[in-house]
Amino acid sequence: MTGFGRYWPLKNTRLQAALCSYHRVMLGRFIGFIDNSRLMGDPERLNPNHTIPSERNMKDQPFTFDQIHIEVARNATDDFNLFHDKHKWLQITHNPFKGPIVLGYQLNTLIEYQMRLYRTAHHENRIIAENNLRFSNYQITFVNAVRPRMPVYLDIKKTLIKTIPNLTLGNRIAMKSDDKTVLLGFKKETQAPLFLANTKFNKLPDLNEIPDRTTIPDTDYFLKRKFMNNGSVKNFLSGSLAEQSDYFDELSQFAHYPEIFPCSLTSGALLEKAQLENHDFKLNPMVYTSHEISLDRQHLSQLKNNDKLHILVKQLPESSDNTLNQTNIMLRTYHCYGLLQNNEVLFRMTMNLVPLEEILKNLKQK
Repeated sequence: MTGFGRYWPLKNTRLQAALCSYHRVMLGRFIGFIDNSRLMGDPERLNPNHTIPSERNMKDQPFTFDQIHIEVARNATDDFNLFHDKHKWLQITHNPFKGPIVLGYQLNTLIEYQMRLYRTAHHENRIIAENNLRFSNYQITFVNAVRPRMPVYLDIKKTLIKTIPNLTLGNRIAMKSDDKTVLLGFKKETQAPLFLANTKFNKLPDLNEIPDRTTIPDTDYFLKRKFMNNGSVKNFLSGSLAEQSDYFDELSQFAHYPEIFPCSLTSGALLEKAQLENHDFKLNPMVYTSHEISLDRQHLSQLKNNDKLHILVKQLPESSDNTLNQTNIMLRTYHCYGLLQNNEVLFRMTMNLVPLEEILKNLKQK
């Protein structure tokens, strides 16, 4: 399973190096100052006993998931995908993984947390806050699965600052395990969402009146309603090898939700949608090939315990024009959105899946 997705070319020129240095000082003048703690949830607030790794140490530092991490994460997000079940993985037809595998959103949350440490270590949060780079964007292409007890290594490339066409902070990301690529992608900070930016929701009916797990009238959107829960978030962070005390402190009444957790709830929404459509998870398992996520950190900073989240899922028609890279396998693409009160959009996502059977057939032909 190689060669999936689109990669962002890294250029390391004198001009970009000069821009990087220049913008650290000057970019804040372009746009008015926005309080750092409001926009970023006080990213400088880290456990005083926590050591921020250097770039070199981060690349060489192994991260190891145990089965208990998978159990905690899947329970926190109501993800009943059989690939993660320590018993039912055996019931999947032609399962090549020989055991349960780590959730994609666990890996994504590990990236989020290590990027948080990276931004702090490189004093980049001020640039983000002063220039209203309120959108956190992830493009993740999955190449191989991660099983329990398999150390993974994360490589975060040097930050690039671009001003054309718009101001962007970006880092290429790679994760490996057993000398094989697990995933590739990027993390970018922007003033506007990079994905599904043009979708509007000003004509939706009152979502509070729509029954859960139904199609919203006069639309193509399946609705799944979720409620935020601090305990679930803490468990998900711990299950993703992230330090939950950097996000929650009951004694000081500090609580700030991580970026990926609300997005991770879409996986359960897709599973429930498929279940209602009588999809056979054992005979026709589907696997993720990529995620594209744009999350509004300003809305995220207001999220709190018991808040309602409306997850909207739209399945696109399969097409020969939308295939897995270097194959003829048609992608099953979903556009997913997380809406808060007044239909404020917390996140926008594109999720791509393919049947496991089609991937195995393709590999046999090579």
